[in-house]
Order: sequence, then structure tokens, then C-alpha cells
Amino acid sequence: MLSSMTTSPTDPTEPTEPAGSPAGPADGAAASGTGRTADAPRPRRRVPAGAAVLRAEKTEAIRTAVFEELAAVGYGRMSIEGIARRAGVGKTAVYRRWRSKLHLVLDLVSALAVQGLPTPDTGSLESDLRLLYELTARALRHPVASQIIPDLQAEAARNPDMADALQKALRQGQASVASGIVRAAVQRGELAAELDEDLALDLISGPLYWRAVVVRAKQPKGYLARLAGATAAGLRAL
Repeated sequence: MLSSMTTSPTDPTEPTEPAGSPAGPADGAAASGTGRTADAPRPRRRVPAGAAVLRAEKTEAIRTAVFEELAAVGYGRMSIEGIARRAGVGKTAVYRRWRSKLHLVLDLVSALAVQGLPTPDTGSLESDLRLLYELTARALRHPVASQIIPDLQAEAARNPDMADALQKALRQGQASVASGIVRAAVQRGELAAELDEDLALDLISGPLYWRAVVVRAKQPKGYLARLAGATAAGLRAL
């Protein structure tokens, strides 16, 4: 969940300091030793040879720092200064990539929607579901993820932009995986071709998310296997 994510920085280059321009002769005075008058062409200001591309290692350090800051202090207390300090960069490096902490977090959270999990392909519906639940449970148990998601959910209740980004990250990130499992099961004849895929997604993703994130209850031994069996039975009934 916290692996490297591709973002689209808002500024494609790292600005460089413009080179200084050579001093020209003063207005109304002759150039020294040349006999030229002040109406001679004035020296042109040198143009910088180029601008440095945003350094990938800095961008990655900032991404990592954002997740660590969210886990440590929460969105409300998080600041660009704290992110920059943790990343070992200046505030300017952060602002070159994102306009504000809201845009920064929205960008990173939205990237989760396209990151996703690998689609299990074990040959049966129930075993596919069990593997999916094992991968998802492992990701949700990550200390950083377990702290960040509830905090962002609280912020989403006050911020429509955050709510939209979080909804996409949590739902769309699982949609392609769940759809892949359902389509494979339909092709094998385990599920009806006309089943409601949207309802199937709720049935696949809802129970584990509820237990792990909302009520934060521990999973007893064998829980994921039983959940996979119950979910498979529910999908067959759709």
C-alpha cells in the first residue's frame, strides 16, 4: 500500500538561478578603449543554459515523508514544514511539486486507486477470494496504513475533495481486482453471467474492510478462510 507511487508534479522542472548579465557601458558615456558611443547595442542578458528536471529521489523522499507525517501527527496537524524537515528537503522543493498539503495528500491518495493489488488466479473462486483477503488484510495491518486511513476518513467528513479522493482510492483500487475474480469465476461456470457486479464488489470488499478498518477487530484463526467460503456462497446466490 505504501510502495512507490507515480505522481504528476505540477511543475515539470526545477528552476535554476538565472545567470548574471555582464555590465554594459553607462548611458551617455563612451565604452572604455573602444571609442563607441552610448547608442551602440547593449550587451544581451545571458539566458540560462537549461533547467534541471525534478529530482526523482527528492519526490520519493517527500512521498515517504507525507505518509510518515500522517501516521505521526494526522492530517490536521501535518504541515509542509514538517514534511520538508522529515524528507530532508527545503519547503520550496515541496511547493514545486504540490500547491498545498491538501493537493499533496489528494495526489498521493488518488494514486492508490491505480496502484491496486494483483488479481489472484488460483483456479477457483473460493481460493481466489481467500488469497485476496490475505493480501488485503496484510496491507491493512501495516502500522502506517492502519493509522492513516481512519484519520483521512475523519477529514473526509469535513472535506468533499478528500472524501472523493478517498472513495476512489478505497473502492476503485479494489474494483479491478474483484471484477477480475468475478469474470474468471463466470468463465469457469462458478458464477452466473448476469450477476450484479456492483453488488458483488460490495459483498467481496465490505466485510473485511468493516472488521479491519471500521471496528478494528482482531481476526480469529481461520477467519479469512471462512470469510472466503461465505463470500463465495453469497456470490453464487446473486
